[in-house]
Amino acid sequence: MYQHIVDTPIGWFRIVGNDTHIVTSGWINEEDAIVGGPGAHVEWKREAEVQIQEYFQGNRKVFNLPLFIEGSDFQSNVYTLLRHIKFGITRSYLDLALDLGDANKARAIGAAVGENPYLLLVPCHRVIGNDGTLTGYAAGLERKEWLLKHEGAFGSEQLALF
Repeated sequence: MYQHIVDTPIGWFRIVGNDTHIVTSGWINEEDAIVGGPGAHVEWKREAEVQIQEYFQGNRKVFNLPLFIEGSDFQSNVYTLLRHIKFGITRSYLDLALDLGDANKARAIGAAVGENPYLLLVPCHRVIGNDGTLTGYAAGLERKEWLLKHEGAFGSEQLALF
């Protein structure tokens, strides 16, 4: 496994992968961001850094990186739904459950979203509560709020469902 650290406006972001695919990503503490030399050259490292920097500069709305998606068929379906939420748009857990054809799956969707191993790259930060409020985010609600403001999806007091 290889890792690559990207300095972002909201902290150090680590991407971990094998020779061909990214297997996880997320924000880390500064102490964890100190790594040795450049490590092995793998194709996704440079492209991931470029795309993440473009996102934070406001020049990228969709990530196109080789992700190795593991998990159940249900989780895979949820991650596919997350990848289809457009930049600047928020969706609720209920919206996603209805997209899968069963309003009763909103809690299961929440669990799958909570286990998303690809923070930012699979945009679970765009999922909000049914009442329009911010809900949990593995990297912290402050980062979630920052990302949604960056995308123009966060209003002065409450998010609007689109």
